[in-house]
Amino acid sequence: MKILITGVAGFIGSALALRLLERGDSVYGIDNMNNYYDVHLKEARLKRTIDHHKFRFEKLDIVNRKGMAELFRREKFDAVMHLAAQAGVRYSITNPDAYVDANLVGFGNILEGCRHNGVKHLVFASSSSVYGANTRLPFSEHDNVDHPVSLYAATKKANELMAHSYAHLYQMPCTGLRFFTVYGPWGRPDMALFKFTKGILEGTPIPVFNHGKMIRDFTYIDDIVEGVIRVIDHAARPDPAWTGGAPDPATSYAPYRIYNIGNNQPVELMRYIEVLEKSLGKKAKLEMLPMQDGDVPATSANVDSLGKDVGFRPRTSVEHGIGRFVEWYKSYHGVA
Repeated sequence: MKILITGVAGFIGSALALRLLERGDSVYGIDNMNNYYDVHLKEARLKRTIDHHKFRFEKLDIVNRKGMAELFRREKFDAVMHLAAQAGVRYSITNPDAYVDANLVGFGNILEGCRHNGVKHLVFASSSSVYGANTRLPFSEHDNVDHPVSLYAATKKANELMAHSYAHLYQMPCTGLRFFTVYGPWGRPDMALFKFTKGILEGTPIPVFNHGKMIRDFTYIDDIVEGVIRVIDHAARPDPAWTGGAPDPATSYAPYRIYNIGNNQPVELMRYIEVLEKSLGKKAKLEMLPMQDGDVPATSANVDSLGKDVGFRPRTSVEHGIGRFVEWYKSYHGVA
């Protein structure tokens, strides 16, 4: 297939591009290369694929309506994996405009490009943050998610709703993936594992929010990529059992589907830090802090639907995943 990956210089986008190229797909990647975090890391990720004969890259912002329309008209993609977005829960509190532009206007441009150019399947990144004030664990796609606690989460829920309208109006297959705390080599510097590793190695206190009483469904990058590829190959279809009398938020009479993609093995934050300390061979200095605005105390993914439909089974323990991250971090940063 010829597949467009938006946000291809990002953590997930870069890893996905590598795997798709390995199996023989043609990949066209776009990214605006913004400075939300270290651009050098994005450039280093791109270097892993840039010379592959089936990979093409264009620096392009999804907010650029004219540029996006021209890209879709010119390239005629079979499938789209939309990962480009303004990420981060905390950043959305202080920079809301960035989220409205990238996550709403930008996503509208993606939908229009797919609609007018015969894209057979749009897969897009949603987030576990859409569960917001929900407290019933594990989180299920079949529960309503109408109470987001951050603008970031609200934009991701909006993406799901926007995609459904296009699936309904144009019979355009759309699948949303709610990612749960992705980690691993080449990860984002604004994520906890990166910050913790840097702090422990430097001997500076690491921030531990909600006084450590946090649970996360940490999901290793290789498991995420495996699940994403399986979904790309499995275009959303109408659910004949769907009814408006008892509507299932995860399915539809239209070709539309929402899946959780997580490890299904939630880990307490303090345990996560202990595993990291062991991998680094050094104890952390902890700065215990209250809960941050927009955050939630626990996430846990029910991935039964993804397993049933595409055979997804996460396989990576946090011990193995953190160990692989530490190896990469030390190599990338030249740490002895």
